[in-house]
Amino acid sequence: MRLRQLEITLQGLAGYESPRPELEQYVTPAGLGARLLVMAAGHGEIRGRSVLDLGSGTGLLACGAALLGAAEVVGLELDPDAVTVARANAGRLGLEVAWVAGDAADPPEPVRSRVFDTVVMNPPFGAQVRHADRPFVDAALAHGRVVYGIFNAGTLPFLRRYLAGRGEVLGTVTASLLLPRTMRHHVRDRVEVPVEVVRIRSVAR
Repeated sequence: MRLRQLEITLQGLAGYESPRPELEQYVTPAGLGARLLVMAAGHGEIRGRSVLDLGSGTGLLACGAALLGAAEVVGLELDPDAVTVARANAGRLGLEVAWVAGDAADPPEPVRSRVFDTVVMNPPFGAQVRHADRPFVDAALAHGRVVYGIFNAGTLPFLRRYLAGRGEVLGTVTASLLLPRTMRHHVRDRVEVPVEVVRIRSVAR
């Protein structure tokens, strides 16, 4: 599946019905999600692989990985309402994804004891809760051989320090995350946030 075709398919997925600001529940834009997934697929890290979508939200990255031929996809999400939407999204596309309700910082089975070939994630940036991204990075390193994550532009120097001895940045792609006004505290109709898609290898794997 080509980038544009994947983006169009992902654009048809349902988003949050009542997004929770404290969880930074923004739907990953289809174009950005497709770009991350095609980047991973280009490195041979989606097709035929086991993939964990960490903080899967309404399931965009998990569904995209399944569309690109992942052998197994698991979506881990704290909010059970989001899991319900994600399950419906996957069902609408006829995709097989295992949805797990749980916390990235203390995941339940079948994630707790697993190491996946690839982790994909769009973690919180910490805009509402300071350092909210760190448990996601920790969990990604614990449960993935390679990680693809979306991070706020300018985070890379911190990320390299935080990964020291545990993970290695293999590459980055600059992009933009376009956020529509979906919550009460938003004052503008749209905000464009510069981001980086970062590929990380866990040095323990």
